[in-house]
Formats: sequence, structure tokens, C-alpha cells
Amino acid sequence: MLETLISVEEYLETSYHPDVDYVDGCIEERNVGEKEHGKCQARVWLLLRRLRTVKSFIETRVQTSATIYHVPDVCAYGKEPEESVFTQPPLLCVEVLSPQDRMSRVMRVVREYRSMGVPTVWILDPLDRRAYVADSNGLHEVTGEIRTADGRIALALDEIFSDDEPE
Repeated sequence: MLETLISVEEYLETSYHPDVDYVDGCIEERNVGEKEHGKCQARVWLLLRRLRTVKSFIETRVQTSATIYHVPDVCAYGKEPEESVFTQPPLLCVEVLSPQDRMSRVMRVVREYRSMGVPTVWILDPLDRRAYVADSNGLHEVTGEIRTADGRIALALDEIFSDDEPE
């Protein structure tokens, strides 16, 4: 299959629904749209927002290198960036898995976040209710609570994966 390359400028000037990643001139669709994915994404954003110590964003473009842009499901900063497309590394990027996600792609995205300077990436699997942290210690599964490498952000997995409506 032959892919059509597009410029960074064209990518940044185009609206995609849902938004897509841009990797070295190619558009990469993101797996989203299932109820479980959306609920988990919304809960994480809401829980982060309630902390009031970070600014959290849903599906906002992050430039990880000159030719790569990703759209994390959720990301968080210590203070709100002034730019519309983020070029500075977030404190945290969160990827919520969908059934169609391939681990090789997820791990490539995690490596790109980490090489940009993102200290912690959370990978959440809402169907299996499992959580993983990628940080300077590698990738590891966590139980009970998930936190950033510096401990600044911590959320209970029971709250993230709850079926109850958030209050």
C-alpha cells in the first residue's frame, strides 16, 4: 500500500474527526470511540482536574519531534501552556487502550513521549482494568494507585475504572 505524504503545515491546518497522529509525513489513525475508552478518558481528565495542582487536557496535539505529533488521550501540565499545539513536554501523558490497539504501536508512542522529555506515561486498559506506568524505570504494571514518577500526581485505580458516575 502506497501512503500519501503530507506536510506538517497541512496536518496542522486540517481538522480530523477524531484527531489523528502525524508521523514523518503520514497520518496515523488513533483507535477511539468505544464507550469504555471514552468513559475512562473522561474520568482520568476529571480526576486530574479535581487535583487543582495540574492543568489537564483531552486530545490535544503534542509535538514530540520536528516531524511527529501525537494526540494523547489525556495530558497534564503544571501550568497551562500558552500555545495551542504543545511543544513542551507534559508532566504526564495518558494513553487509554482500545481493543484494536497494537502493543508495538503503543510502545513506539510511549518511547516518543519519553524521548521528548515526558517523565511519566500511563497506559490504561479499561476492559481488563489494568494500569501500566512507563518512566525512567521502564514499563511496569501497577495496582491500587497509579502515580507519576515524582509522586506529584496520584489516582486510585478504583476511581479510574469505576462504573459509577463521577460526582
